[in-house]
Amino acid sequence: MNVSRDVFREDHEQYRTSVRRFFERECVPRQEAWNAAGMVDRETWLKAGRDGLLCVTTPVEYGGGGGDFGHVAVIAEEAARAGVSGFGYGVHSSVVAPYITRLGNEEQKQRWLPKACSGEAILAIAITEPGSGSDMKACRTTAVLDGDEWVINGSKTFISNGMTADLIMVVCKTDPDAGAKGVSIIFVETDRPGFRRGRKLQKVGQPAADTAELFFDNVRVPAGNLLGEVNKGFGYLMHDLSQERLGIALNAASQLETALEHTLAYVKDRQAFGQTVWDFQNTKFKLADAKAGAMAVRALVDNCLAKLLRGELTSEEAAVAKLFATETMWKHVDDMVQLHGGYGYMIEYPIARIFTDQRIARIFGGSNEVMRDIISRKL
Repeated sequence: MNVSRDVFREDHEQYRTSVRRFFERECVPRQEAWNAAGMVDRETWLKAGRDGLLCVTTPVEYGGGGGDFGHVAVIAEEAARAGVSGFGYGVHSSVVAPYITRLGNEEQKQRWLPKACSGEAILAIAITEPGSGSDMKACRTTAVLDGDEWVINGSKTFISNGMTADLIMVVCKTDPDAGAKGVSIIFVETDRPGFRRGRKLQKVGQPAADTAELFFDNVRVPAGNLLGEVNKGFGYLMHDLSQERLGIALNAASQLETALEHTLAYVKDRQAFGQTVWDFQNTKFKLADAKAGAMAVRALVDNCLAKLLRGELTSEEAAVAKLFATETMWKHVDDMVQLHGGYGYMIEYPIARIFTDQRIARIFGGSNEVMRDIISRKL
């Protein structure tokens, strides 16, 4: 789309060129193999580390790119443009690694970040449990200090990178009677005795994303695997959720624009009743609405991105961006599936893959019902 944007600097656009080349060269040819395997191969993770796509905001002294969230946005936009699906670099680079950078001590940073930046170690975050959903303070996985070790028991589900992760950021209850004030964050290496991966979960979309159940049965980790202070985990998680939610909004904006491009190309070529599908007034009106929606989403998301880069984005604004971007994207993508007719339901068509992959956007990162609750508190 021809939308004027001024949120990116010259270094962001230079980075965009290399990111686009990486996705086209290393990911697009492998996408079908990833889908069949249900995960992204280790070789691609290592290549992503080599080419500077992992941990782009991590300081250079730990092997990262030393960039800002603008570089993260570039990756999200280019992945959507290329149709790359299921590669869990976002959780790895833009969710877990920043926690280590912000809250980790020097020993933890030196131990974990260089391998995360290189792709040698894959990161995951384990919050959701079978009975708690988006309610982090209700988690039942416990961690009890026994001498100089934490002993962890419990289970997690819907964990992205769950089948391949080498290091997992686990949200635990360290004071079960204290609610939100009894939550801590403890890192678990996946070669620890007592740790077990359960099923690889079969999802509606994103088949290459290895999403799993995880089980912790008296898993012992050093006391030094605690991130930050004991019982402060809930506050830490709340602090970084705005960035995660803006990342989801950024992806939704790019997916909507990509879907519109694919749909325009399809309807202008597809013949029906002696004319192209584009020639019907209904098609033009639906796609005019989609372009208006896409431009509105892009304006909102770019405004929030600029605020985040200045350190000014609020949790309410991030919730608004996530809610509006994902709801708008979903409405128009559904309309664009309809404009494809039966072909819109065929998975080899890009619109079908966007449709199945993006339904989750209204659920993860906090469901949109949670976003509405956050926003309504300020009304």
